[in-house]
Amino acid sequence: MTALDQRPQSVELEIDGMTCASCATRIEKKLNKVDGVSATVNYATEKAKINNVGDHGIDELIKVVEGAGYRASVPSTTPTGSDADDPTAALREKLIVSAVLSVPVILLAMLPPLQFNGWQWLSLGLATPVVLWGASGFHRAAWVNLRHGTATMDTLISMGTLAAYAWSVYALFFGTAGHPGMTHPFSFRLEQGDGLGNIYLEAATAITTFILAGRYFEARAKRRAGEAVRALLTLGANEVSVLREGTEHRVPVDQLAVGDEFVVRPGEKVATDGVVASGRSSIDNSLVTGESVPVEVGPGDEVIGATVNAEGRIVVRATRVGQDTQLAQIARMVEAAQTGKAQVQRLADRISGIFVPIVIALSLITLVTWLLLGAGAAFAFTAAVAVLIIACPCALGLATPTALLVGTGRGAQLGIVIKGPEVLEDTRRVDTVVLDKTGTVTTGAMSVAGVRPVAGVDEAEVLRLAAAVEDNSEHPIARAIVGGFDSLALAQPTEGLALTQPTVGVTDFINRPGLGAEATVEGRRIKVGRPALVDGELPAELRAAFDEGRAAGRTAVVVIADDDPIGVIEVADTVRPSSAEAIRRLRALGLRPVLLTGDSATAAEQVAAEVGIDEVIAEVLPTDKVDTVRALQAEGRRVAMVGDGVNDAAALATADLGIAMGTGTDAAIEAADLTLVHGDLLLAGDAIRLSRATLGTIKANLFWAFAYNVAALPLAALGFLNPMIAGAAMALSSVFVVSNSLRLRRFKAYAR
Repeated sequence: MTALDQRPQSVELEIDGMTCASCATRIEKKLNKVDGVSATVNYATEKAKINNVGDHGIDELIKVVEGAGYRASVPSTTPTGSDADDPTAALREKLIVSAVLSVPVILLAMLPPLQFNGWQWLSLGLATPVVLWGASGFHRAAWVNLRHGTATMDTLISMGTLAAYAWSVYALFFGTAGHPGMTHPFSFRLEQGDGLGNIYLEAATAITTFILAGRYFEARAKRRAGEAVRALLTLGANEVSVLREGTEHRVPVDQLAVGDEFVVRPGEKVATDGVVASGRSSIDNSLVTGESVPVEVGPGDEVIGATVNAEGRIVVRATRVGQDTQLAQIARMVEAAQTGKAQVQRLADRISGIFVPIVIALSLITLVTWLLLGAGAAFAFTAAVAVLIIACPCALGLATPTALLVGTGRGAQLGIVIKGPEVLEDTRRVDTVVLDKTGTVTTGAMSVAGVRPVAGVDEAEVLRLAAAVEDNSEHPIARAIVGGFDSLALAQPTEGLALTQPTVGVTDFINRPGLGAEATVEGRRIKVGRPALVDGELPAELRAAFDEGRAAGRTAVVVIADDDPIGVIEVADTVRPSSAEAIRRLRALGLRPVLLTGDSATAAEQVAAEVGIDEVIAEVLPTDKVDTVRALQAEGRRVAMVGDGVNDAAALATADLGIAMGTGTDAAIEAADLTLVHGDLLLAGDAIRLSRATLGTIKANLFWAFAYNVAALPLAALGFLNPMIAGAAMALSSVFVVSNSLRLRRFKAYAR
């Protein structure tokens, strides 16, 4: 039995031939008409996800897609990466060849001094491959649209280019345009004529080249849609040390089976989801959960694949492998969320759906009217075809890509990456901004928040002794304490006690997984960690300090010198200095901020109060962040999500607008619509303002791209169109679009 004959309950097909979101909608409707089948088509990733396949074979589903005018195939399992596998390579080739051939055609038509004897035939030779090969994708899409009774941007492009080319060929072979010495004189006079002495090859080639350029840049942006899932799947470990008959064997992680026990040493990634069988350690879950405080684990505790073992050696028993792991589930959620967002239709297509039928009707009315008025057939056809030619402006192809080019370029200067045109519409509609706490509102790095010594002991001394011990550990809390001492030493080099290097005189270091660490410092036995390290009870003042720190959402550790507790050090994730101002600016844009975190409610509320956020959703599991975003959307809100972790990736893709911190994980960055390169939350307001400004520019460009040509339609219908007027309309509309887009270079960011 072949792969195509199998009957799985859920299949995925690669779709080829889609040119706009309406194509995806058309295929989706066709598939959903198949009895029992539930399908979604993702225009961005060019894939169809088909559920409830039942007794329908994959061959049958492929035929349904082909019946809609598109091509479908089973995705290849072979990794791609070469240029030959690049889906944009063919489009890039068409663009380059078309541009090279079009330039001389345009110059010959627009500059009479270049019009040598026989130039029109050279133009025909250069224009033919551009119109027939370069624009073949537009012609095919227009044919599919015609079969389904719809009209899109492709219909307008195909109709205009073929009309200009066909009339030019007719004029060359059956009119006077092919005669030796024919020129296009530089004249803007409105004179009626039969058009048999004019050619419009420059219009056909320019339109094709400009639209191809826009499609190529769009295709490049689309190709990145699947990179979020690929980034997620590369986060896990590649190899694992499996225990078999008491001996470690290094094997690829895909050979791991449920029930296998494997070793995870300090600094290594946990290979897959499992339960600790033996040993104690601290697990850094920040990669998956986003929370910076390591979790202490021991026998019986669950661990998540792709997290990092921060301290001791542990043995883990695998409970989930492959596609069943939490990481794989998050990857699936990201892909599902991207599918849900793929229904955004291009503005130009929506306009074309109305404009194209009007133009066709006007062309037919022009033809019939002139024939009824007694004009010659050649004159009537000239006027009718001129209507079709002038209706397809090359400025339409410039409207979106030029604004995007300038807008994204200005964004890059400011540290903002905008992924594509559909993102811009989302920024206009959002009214709620959900902010992940750790790594977004806060730095994601732990630091010393306070030192509470017992009476008679200096704060600096408590911090110095603790740092001396912790300098031997890579635990995040240990690094925070050492960093706190370094900062204090730099700030107070001569005050109080001599703040020497903490490593001087440190011996007999012992790591106590799950409890803390200890060492001999200058002859004294110093312990740093949980209260369980204390023999007996903590003094009342330290117990109160410890409980207060925990209540405030901080991590508190006790410092013990020769069995006597001498102080408590509080460590916490610190709020970014710019966060409060960033929240104020987001509110000024009409956005309602919400703090979302997997951390405790106490810690979350403290951070929210510090930055000015009223709405807090805390203690949320990574998989529940998507549900939280959907719940807000169900309330009628348009949600922007700002995050940085793997656990945020699915929520970023689910939100109406995903904004990733550039200092975060690759998975979050790829899943988001906007990326703040410098990881500064202040940029979020700038990103939304710039996106809205770029969208406004695109709409203005589209309006004028149509307006210039709509204004010229009556002239064409009256038979007054000559090559100079056609060229002027094309040039003026293009100049306006480009100059209007260049205004985005003056976009000003908020003062820092």
